[in-house]
Amino acid sequence: MKYLITSFFSLFLLAGCATRTPNTQKQATEFAKGGDISWLPQMEATGYTFYNDQGVAQDCFQILKDHGFNTVRLRTWVDPSDDPRSGHCSKEETVALAKRAQKWGMRIMLNFHYSDSWADPGKQKKPAAWEGHDFPQLLDDVYNYTFDVMTALKAEGIYPEWVQVGNETPGGMIYPEGSTANWPQLAQLINKGYDAIKAVSPMSKVILHLDQGNNSQRFRTWFDNARTHGARYDVIGLSYYPYWLKGNPDYTESIDDLGANLNDMAARYDKEVMVVEVGGEDNKPQNTYDMLVAVQQKVKAVPNGKGLGVLYWEPQGARSWSKYGLSAWGEDGRPTKALDAFLVE
Repeated sequence: MKYLITSFFSLFLLAGCATRTPNTQKQATEFAKGGDISWLPQMEATGYTFYNDQGVAQDCFQILKDHGFNTVRLRTWVDPSDDPRSGHCSKEETVALAKRAQKWGMRIMLNFHYSDSWADPGKQKKPAAWEGHDFPQLLDDVYNYTFDVMTALKAEGIYPEWVQVGNETPGGMIYPEGSTANWPQLAQLINKGYDAIKAVSPMSKVILHLDQGNNSQRFRTWFDNARTHGARYDVIGLSYYPYWLKGNPDYTESIDDLGANLNDMAARYDKEVMVVEVGGEDNKPQNTYDMLVAVQQKVKAVPNGKGLGVLYWEPQGARSWSKYGLSAWGEDGRPTKALDAFLVE
């Protein structure tokens, strides 16, 4: 995300790997169902109460688990502000939320934005502390920061199953040095993140992530360049938001293109694929439910088991708190029918 958020607001493991448990091994073969829930600590801190389908106040993790979730995605920012909606997500908060998620039996995806706030197709602003650094120093910045966060998680016995190097990076990351206008430098930055992740948690799968998951040419151009310039990664991550597709808000107009692109990415680059962000309108829960079922079917249909899972972006991020209209939570504090889509096998 997250230029989308800004727009919407304006509109209204080495040791751990060696001791991997049988249960963890079983999890790794299961289809991942879940969401990015990074707003959760702020929502709770401001007094938001989550209710289950029956209207009983309950821990949000329990509600999500009862709707089929087995995975959470957590973003982390370098030096964030205290703003409830565009801040927080520091290393310390991320580790604390990851510990909580692990206690609930959730699989974990970590999402490095390499910024102090939202990084997305509209902006990839480098952290303020990295301003003025030359390129060799930026390479060290990426490695050291990534290693530091991963090490903090490892100290708590947490080895994320997946880790993103950058968030929605069709134009690159850490501008201007890491722009796609300079692919040799972008690949070096990606590889520094990759190396730091693997140094701490070799079993973690590294994801590179673009938006517009239905846009085959966008993905082919980017990942062809990634291959040409030696960028290292394990999984191709896609965002899919029919609402934001210009002139194509109806998912039925683009879902087949998403499926075709998933299949093409898996075959063309011999990589696993995953929809790491998806969302639909909270006031159209039936449509969002239907869309989520269709997206899961497309990912599961990727040949050779290379479709790993589907994650909703901030399903619990109710509009009444966030002013964001693509959650899966209603005005009554309960999940909408959309969330039932993750119970479909």
